[in-house]
Amino acid sequence: MSTFRRFARATLALASIALAGSAARADIREPLTPENSAVLLVDLQPQYAFSVHSIDAGKLINNATGLSKAARVFGVPTIFTTINARNFAGSMFTQVANARPDVVPVDRTTINALADERVQSAVARTQRKKILVGGLWTDSCVTLPVLSLLKQGHEVYVLTDVAGDVDESAHQMAIQRMVQAGAVPVTWLAVMLEWQGDWANSATAAQVGEIALEHGGAWGLGIAYAREMKVGAK
Repeated sequence: MSTFRRFARATLALASIALAGSAARADIREPLTPENSAVLLVDLQPQYAFSVHSIDAGKLINNATGLSKAARVFGVPTIFTTINARNFAGSMFTQVANARPDVVPVDRTTINALADERVQSAVARTQRKKILVGGLWTDSCVTLPVLSLLKQGHEVYVLTDVAGDVDESAHQMAIQRMVQAGAVPVTWLAVMLEWQGDWANSATAAQVGEIALEHGGAWGLGIAYAREMKVGAK
């Protein structure tokens, strides 16, 4: 192999590494805020939930509802999309839809939600760089739009506990694939706390507490206990 060819090959390898690092992981160290985030929830529908075994259905619904309420409190642009809702999969989970009655789901036929121009346009209208994605199933209807968003230059955060698949292996392999592509795994409570940022932000602190009380599991139990014991009362 000539010196020129070795140099060219090494240059291409370094360029690929640099591009992967800069494009896929540009600003993931910046905290999520209500001003830089948008939420995309995909195919949270009964037909797909029936076969999910990587997460308890009740927990999935709870997490998706809690996240949706938090997005409403913080004014985070939210997109719901379903697939074949009328003739196969059913409507968006009732609890999630009720948490955001202002959001009308985009019903589509494409497995990759980003292949639907209406979803693509909805994402563009948010004008947000950081997109949080969750839904069913993890290895198809979550993974495919995540890969598309990454390719378009977005910073993508996968809501690992607002997603599920037919078994744990399918869910975990999908998460690994997305992480390798440049996505960041997060959980919904962590996202809500990042949006809050400072408990001195009184405009949202009380509402965050109410969401945690209803949907935050052990954290919510702690809030209820503190109220009953009048912790901090003078």
